[in-house]
Amino acid sequence: MKWLVGVAAALAAGVLHAQTLRWASQGDFQTADPHSQNDIVTNMVNGQVYEKLVRRDKGMAIGPGLATSWSNPDPLTWRFTLRQGVKFHDGAPLTVEDVIFSIQRGKEPSSNLRQYANAVGTPRKVDAKTLEFKLDRPNPVFLQHLDLLWIMNKAWSEKHRVTKPQDFKNKEESHASLNANGTGPYMLVSRQPGIKSVYKRNPAWWGQFEGNVQEIVFTPIGNDATRLAALMSGEVDLVVDPAPRDIPRLRQVKHLQVIEGLENRLIFIGMDQSRDKLLYGKVPGDKNPFKDLRVRQALYQAIDIEGIKAKIMTGLSQPTGGVTPSPLGAFSDPSLETRLPYDLASARRLMAEAGYPEGFEVTLDCPNNRYVNDEEICIALAQMWAQLKVKVRVMAQPRALLFPKLEKFDTSLYLYGWGGAVTDAETILTPVYRTLNKVDGTGAYNFGMVANDKFDALAAQSTVEADPKKREALIRAALTEYRQQVHTIPLHRQVIPWATRAGVKAVHRPDNWLEVAWITLPPK
Repeated sequence: MKWLVGVAAALAAGVLHAQTLRWASQGDFQTADPHSQNDIVTNMVNGQVYEKLVRRDKGMAIGPGLATSWSNPDPLTWRFTLRQGVKFHDGAPLTVEDVIFSIQRGKEPSSNLRQYANAVGTPRKVDAKTLEFKLDRPNPVFLQHLDLLWIMNKAWSEKHRVTKPQDFKNKEESHASLNANGTGPYMLVSRQPGIKSVYKRNPAWWGQFEGNVQEIVFTPIGNDATRLAALMSGEVDLVVDPAPRDIPRLRQVKHLQVIEGLENRLIFIGMDQSRDKLLYGKVPGDKNPFKDLRVRQALYQAIDIEGIKAKIMTGLSQPTGGVTPSPLGAFSDPSLETRLPYDLASARRLMAEAGYPEGFEVTLDCPNNRYVNDEEICIALAQMWAQLKVKVRVMAQPRALLFPKLEKFDTSLYLYGWGGAVTDAETILTPVYRTLNKVDGTGAYNFGMVANDKFDALAAQSTVEADPKKREALIRAALTEYRQQVHTIPLHRQVIPWATRAGVKAVHRPDNWLEVAWITLPPK
């Protein structure tokens, strides 16, 4: 009888609802190596396994993670106290040496996080519980950069010969690309790229589980209809990227629910502004039309962004003329968010003035499984630009193929997105907009190879300016210059809907982050 009473109590408390979270996305995460790639799905999946010195709470505030406290005794020094008793999934204790190794690993050329690792300076051991970061210049967003750097086990990495990140763009495979050893709430059990990945709860995790998920099964399902059918049938519990056209229908299904929020992510068009001749195009005179501001502005003003919002995004977007992932990065200033007007007559006049009244041909590189309706947006843009006699060939590929191509700067015109937890403008100014510097990683995502000396000088100064008012003035000037030159064409910020079975409790943060330790699943 006591046993039966215990079972009844456990059931009432939800203890025995257990609890396998089966979730799906249109694309797989790219690698289990936490330093190799830097996109939201890859980071989100790996973020269940690996942790950082700091972490964000439900309200996006930065708090203690693998470090319990820190201080900033002078502009060039940050000191951290390491959390004691933390163990990696293989049982090894977390040490200061592991942190130092991980930061240095993040600086390797094959790391897509190297610009952030370089920005936090040089770590050094003070004692068994303490380490310092020494900077060669002030970093006003130091903690936000640190929040992007995962901590690995040095001994495990040495044992498996993965002391350097996987060279993803050159198709390297490594032990770390399929296996993991973190300190986080879940442990990688098996990884089958393109099929599924399985995780189990870490019973030795130092943190506190707020949800009841014991196991995670992540499955990439590329087809929208198939993904929706899996959710409707109960085959999966949560889909992080349902097709926007299906959202009205999903809201009417009693056994499902929709959780949504505006994401800190800018979707934009980039253009090759470096080469004298396009790699992928046919242009009168064999020139590069994107070097001409008038052409860039014409393409911008030929975009019916409200039409894209209504017809392609079904309302799940916020059109913008801003060039930061979050409006907060531009100090919520309307003058830095206003779009150029949709004006076909002006666009045609600009094309004629630039010497392209009959247009030209170009290939638009586009992901088809990364952003909300990415391929559909590209097709719509091609149709709009056809009104300028610009013949656009849409080359849509999975992100696993497209992103390595972009990282080799092998493009003439592309659709891309940038965002995450950091709301400060620095999150996009240095890695995406500034001129490429292969030594420190600056401009690593500047796939259009834009070089603007005035902008570079302003952005570089803002990166190291400690005075908030002076820094704001520099950022405003940098954003103004970049927008005036139309170096990229902003489209919108995504509204991200998640679809789940009814009763699933999950936190939808503005960085579109799924924290499984916070999820509670209802009984079946």
